[in-house]
Amino acid sequence: MTDYLISGADVLGRGIADIAISEGTIVDPELLGDDHEVVDATGLIALPGFVDMHTHLREPGKEDAETVLTGSRSAAAGGFTCVHAMANTAPVADTAGVVEQVHRLGRTAGFTEVVPVGAVTIGLEGRQLAELGAMARSEARVRMFSDDGICVSDPLLMRRALEYVKTFDGVIAQHAQEPRLTEGAQMNEGVVSAELGLPGWPAVAEESIIARDVLLTEHVGSRLHVCHVSTAGSVDIIRWAKSRGVRVTAEVTPHHLMLTDELVRTFDPVYKVNPPLRTDRDVQALREALADGTIDVVGTDHAPHTAEHKCSEWSAAAMGMVGMETALAVVVEAMKDYDFDFGDVARVISQAPARITGATGHGSLETGASANIVLIDPAAPHTITPAEHATKGRNNPFAGVEVNTKVTDTFFYGHRVLADGALSTPHPGGASWTEA
Repeated sequence: MTDYLISGADVLGRGIADIAISEGTIVDPELLGDDHEVVDATGLIALPGFVDMHTHLREPGKEDAETVLTGSRSAAAGGFTCVHAMANTAPVADTAGVVEQVHRLGRTAGFTEVVPVGAVTIGLEGRQLAELGAMARSEARVRMFSDDGICVSDPLLMRRALEYVKTFDGVIAQHAQEPRLTEGAQMNEGVVSAELGLPGWPAVAEESIIARDVLLTEHVGSRLHVCHVSTAGSVDIIRWAKSRGVRVTAEVTPHHLMLTDELVRTFDPVYKVNPPLRTDRDVQALREALADGTIDVVGTDHAPHTAEHKCSEWSAAAMGMVGMETALAVVVEAMKDYDFDFGDVARVISQAPARITGATGHGSLETGASANIVLIDPAAPHTITPAEHATKGRNNPFAGVEVNTKVTDTFFYGHRVLADGALSTPHPGGASWTEA
């Protein structure tokens, strides 16, 4: 492997320093030999590689929308050195065999670490617990479980899941959506849905599940992660739960930090997502919660779809948006009016998700840490152009938007998989890169 000296980077946006990489590890620059490549990082910000707790890579079974390889390349282009792949594949990732398949595909791709998320219930059907223990003991070492896309609505089943994962300090990631309150729902319930005549999706459908689950988590003493928080009321419940010492963490997506239900007036299905885009009041509450730490992480909920499933009339269109390659720029733009610097960006998109998921090797720029590093140009005006992205999905709601922050380089276990804004080669270690 090539050794590198990243010269003159602004580390975490808090001071200029050199970063040396040797054999996939961050080392003291004075110990770096003569045979190395210099990367001029003048004017660039160095952060730990990003960790995404919430992606949909579609493989196995839905390779027309995305594959582990294309999703991994998209991740590297967005600065992500570790992504967690949700279980709603075909077949569902509810057995050790399927999660091991996803795990091996990620290692073969070599652009980012792909960590499978196991299903909570068999077939995502909400009737019987999946093989949680077998998935945890598999070579994929699954620690996070979710039926994302579908809520674990049965309180007894949710309690049993929380009890089970407690035995190995796992975490249940809940898609908070009371199904009886959202039957046929097409968008946020409110003024806009009433004017458009579309069935509404009430905020209480999310908030009631979160309230129930934090109480169950407190009772069991386990760990709960709330996926894609979207309402001000949800923020209040999570803040209250944390004040009681409940082991709950929460994520917000870039699109919920920026977009509102007013966009649904266009009937452009690119804005159809689950949970739905909410009101400006909700957006402001989410930003404040991310700034003050009530919401722990940004998760992209990267959800690619084929044109066949997305480009149709509103009621028939699939729900979801892609977002790994634009996450950084959108978050920086959303938080520009808050006391939120690049150190905070690292906290919510790298350090906290690595800590919550146990993604060892990620989230640190300390000497001795694995060299998972991203370089960012904070003054690189450009237009978001989905046709240029590595993902198969073109359903990006920020198409045509002007942004200023850009990922220029991604180092994945010391290998430069993104160089000067262009994808390079995968990690040469192949299946053994995690031992680098």
